[in-house]
Amino acid sequence: MRFKVLGLMAALLPLAACNIKSDGGGAGVATAGVTDAMIAQVPEGEWLSYGRDYGEQRFSPLTQVNDSNVGQLGLAWFHDLETARGQEATPLMHDGTLYISTAWSMVKAFDAKTGALKWSYDPEVPRETLVRACCDAVNRGVALYGDKVFVGTLDGRLVALDQKTGKVVWSKVVVPNQQDYTITGAPRVVKGKVLIGSGGSEYKARGYIAAYDVNTGNEVWKFHTVPGNPADGFENKAMENAAKTWAGEWWKLGGGGTVWDSITYDPTTNLVLFGTGNAEPWNPAASGREGDSLYTSSIVAVNADTGEYAWHFQETPEDRWDFDSAQQITLADLNIGGQQRHVVLHAPKNGHVYVLDAKTGQFISATPFVMVNWATGIDPNTGKATVNPAARYEKGAPFVSLPGAVGAHSWQPQSFSPKTGLLYLPVNNAAFPYAAAKDWKATDIGFQTGLDGYVTAMPADAKARSAAMSATTGTLLAWDPVARKAAWKVELPSPSNGGILSTAGNLVFQGTAGGDFVAYSADKGKQLWSFPAQSGIIAAPMTYAIDGEQYVAVMVGWGGVWDVATGVLAHKAKKQRNISRLVVFKLGGKATLPAAPPMAKMVLDPPPFTGTPEQAKAGGELYGRYCNVCHGDAAVAGGVNPDLRHSAALNAPEAIRSVVIDGALQHNGMVSFKSALKPEDADNIRHYLIKRANEDKALEAR
Repeated sequence: MRFKVLGLMAALLPLAACNIKSDGGGAGVATAGVTDAMIAQVPEGEWLSYGRDYGEQRFSPLTQVNDSNVGQLGLAWFHDLETARGQEATPLMHDGTLYISTAWSMVKAFDAKTGALKWSYDPEVPRETLVRACCDAVNRGVALYGDKVFVGTLDGRLVALDQKTGKVVWSKVVVPNQQDYTITGAPRVVKGKVLIGSGGSEYKARGYIAAYDVNTGNEVWKFHTVPGNPADGFENKAMENAAKTWAGEWWKLGGGGTVWDSITYDPTTNLVLFGTGNAEPWNPAASGREGDSLYTSSIVAVNADTGEYAWHFQETPEDRWDFDSAQQITLADLNIGGQQRHVVLHAPKNGHVYVLDAKTGQFISATPFVMVNWATGIDPNTGKATVNPAARYEKGAPFVSLPGAVGAHSWQPQSFSPKTGLLYLPVNNAAFPYAAAKDWKATDIGFQTGLDGYVTAMPADAKARSAAMSATTGTLLAWDPVARKAAWKVELPSPSNGGILSTAGNLVFQGTAGGDFVAYSADKGKQLWSFPAQSGIIAAPMTYAIDGEQYVAVMVGWGGVWDVATGVLAHKAKKQRNISRLVVFKLGGKATLPAAPPMAKMVLDPPPFTGTPEQAKAGGELYGRYCNVCHGDAAVAGGVNPDLRHSAALNAPEAIRSVVIDGALQHNGMVSFKSALKPEDADNIRHYLIKRANEDKALEAR
């Protein structure tokens, strides 16, 4: 895509006499190192921002590696990581250095040609932070600007590092509190301002996006995505208008709408576009919430200089299904109906591809790309979804939604190729059951969704599990946003496959949940090459060039929400361990990976169930609320967190209490739940785990 950067470059020319100068917003604009003009029009061979450039297309013009020679791609170098959790970052490359972030918000810099480690930074995030991180201790990447590297940390800091040394330049806590908020997204930098939001919509967070001065970390502007307490007044007209779409005392639980991932700057319009998370709590009845609940599950646009509201488009009104709109927002220039349009391409969790006017937010089209049953249709004029009455589960029976809470498209980045005109999507075909919890009350710890995770847990039934496994798959989808239909698709055995890279060499790259890194032809979807990476890949690849050689890089490391929360479905691709590493390829690469260590065979050998059915049920309800988000649905863990059915503490009530109530393992991330649970609650959870372990042992014996 061609951006109109001449005006931006002209604006920067007067600053050439100095390295940094304040702009109208009070932030320092870089005129050396990585500049705005460079991010808008990336120098050949470099990858300077999360989506390569401001347009977030994840398309590279490099062609040395192409559809005729990709079969010669080999491993150039790799680096094993010390953080054995999900790896979600996109590496950046500038001036011969490759920058990555890892789980636990660590940052590393490598010689991009040889793989030699230049420096490493550990923000020493307290492991107790994991209790407020919905979906693993992940980080999606860093930002480069001027002579600095910027990273957001899981515990809510924004940190500026020196690009050459990794030394801390400044560090600020930028979240409102360190009980409900996390940061997992990659920052973006625009005209001397670092842009970042936060996670926390399952806790008690009030969503926002903020801009911080690159030189000091001081806040320049902030835009909230949901209104606060009306008694305190509203920050602006946008919040006053949004409050009309809420009911009850929503502000007491924060409201949600967090900006936890997608942020896109458009130089053509000088707007920052960002996607917002779900309304909180998911179950509207838990807080008396009614109405559309703006600006949750929306795309919002604000002025890049001031943060002033420009427009919004809500993709999922009255969201109660966790249908975040925080997926990557891509800018493109398309010929639609015979007219050239500068548009937003967005495929959120709710299962539709949206095309909007980038300047005004005007609705152009919305088309389902998976089976959808939560909505009965989209208004062709306004783009507003008509909600299926049965999907309002808090008003009646439980509801099994297509798509489910993980989303038809989750955070894994999409890619758009101007060469093919296709949008490449990592698709999840996965349903999710919703049931409203009865007499639900908010607590000080854990998810605050208002759902009953015990009622909807996967039953210990072979037929039910087999049916769920068969229906749960993934797809690599090539979508034509003009014709509004699939151009081609590749069916995959599991959801939660990696993000996408497309190139001018007629290639599409994607890693899989099963641990393969694969190249396809961008025009036809024909598989051309694959590499066994020894662990699941959820991150998105990137490509760069040095000294006439093109490289392709991707982070490897199974984890994230699909692994930690989905129980038996977490193993749909295959049972595997987390082996976290960065792998880099080039034509003729000769490096090899060490042999993967064998998987330890886990044998279920639980003590006999001696509790009462009432104890097991009470424990199951508590497990469904407080435990399954980390240890898996129905007590079946993925490959990252401990599987409690195998715990040696099942025979020891006092050991379970020491962990759950006393916090004996808090420094491993398992904090005390004594603010919500009593000692007898911990014992009931133990009885539930014993019962579940015995049920699964019986299933395995069949």
